[in-house]
Amino acid sequence: MSKMMKIIGAVAVINIVARMFGFLREVVIGKQYGLSTTADAIAAAYTIPNFIYLVVGGGLTTAFISVYHSTKTDKSLYVRKSFTTVLVAAVSITAILLIFTNPVLHLFFSKLSAEEYILMRNLYLWMMPSTIILVLSTWMSGVLNVNGKYNLSSIAVLLYNVAFVGIAVLLTSILGPESYGAGAMLGAILMGGFLYVGLRKSKLYSLKPSFGMSDDVKRIWVIALPILFGGASLQFYILIHRIVADQFGVGIMAAVNYASKLTSLPQAILMTAVTTVIYPLLSKKEGEGDMETIRKLYKKGMLYLAVLLAPATAVAYIFAEPLISLVFERGEFTSEDVLVTVPIFRAFALSMFFLAANTFITRFYYAKANSMVPVIFSVISVLGINVAVIYAMMDAFGASSIAYGTAISAAANFVMLVIYARVKWKL
Repeated sequence: MSKMMKIIGAVAVINIVARMFGFLREVVIGKQYGLSTTADAIAAAYTIPNFIYLVVGGGLTTAFISVYHSTKTDKSLYVRKSFTTVLVAAVSITAILLIFTNPVLHLFFSKLSAEEYILMRNLYLWMMPSTIILVLSTWMSGVLNVNGKYNLSSIAVLLYNVAFVGIAVLLTSILGPESYGAGAMLGAILMGGFLYVGLRKSKLYSLKPSFGMSDDVKRIWVIALPILFGGASLQFYILIHRIVADQFGVGIMAAVNYASKLTSLPQAILMTAVTTVIYPLLSKKEGEGDMETIRKLYKKGMLYLAVLLAPATAVAYIFAEPLISLVFERGEFTSEDVLVTVPIFRAFALSMFFLAANTFITRFYYAKANSMVPVIFSVISVLGINVAVIYAMMDAFGASSIAYGTAISAAANFVMLVIYARVKWKL
């Protein structure tokens, strides 16, 4: 077995356990609240904090890695300035979203009942501050990954997910549904603390803030801004899911959430394991101008994703009903809830490979400092094709149109990314 496969295997094992605990949270919510207004409120509350965490944290970390291997300045100073940039960005964005809590929530979730809105707002106020720690944790994981400490970043995600669901369950009798807000906050603190200690013990770099706009920090923003817009357009899938699902009545937002989380589980496990290892290597080889190795990484990664996700898609589609029943049907999640969720899940299953492959291919664009093209393709796919498909299929397919919109637009995005990469770089 190659060294790369051994590393990917180790990271994959940790990610499987971490993602399973993350998904366990959805199973527990389903058991406790089924397809109810409470389940809808929990799903809605986490939408914006998770959006910022993934978009800002992912964008700035990807840009940091891109510049890391090519910087001409002292790496210690570069890391300190990067840390300061991420910290200021996370605090500023979070503060604005907290100050304007009511306008922001009313903008996106105007159709919730008064009871749902109050619960969602309380959960949001728990979850939003944790975004600062989560964004910094994503960046610290990037620092560890470019220095070969892959396991630490994966263990940190495991710790977060275990703490999130464990604390939520333990505090349910005291806080009720708001225990999920407390779980998000305390889980983020544990994750951030673990990564900080890991960095200190590894004796890699100091995280003492260093202000000032260096050339490398400017490069980070030049690379990151298109990535942020691209990431935002992809996260708009989830936002669109929530907004459109609310039009179908009580519980549909939760059903869409459960179905999408179950289909994203194998996709996230495998895609994260592959990209966590390949992207730092890709960035390094791009800095060295080693196109032959870059092409090999591209082909290997695509092959791994296809071989692993094609069978997962087939199993999910064919055995949708028994899978939903096995995973969710307990407590408040009834057999009727299973029937509501199954067609949505089956449609989402068709998007698994395409969403994972799009994330993977996009990393090659970022490594080549060509981050605007994926943004254009994402905007066309998510805000154009996706929305058009949803509203075209809504009358005939109901809530399943949300999932079909994701699958069809993700496939279109995949085709555009592959063709452009082939023509531009012969990948």
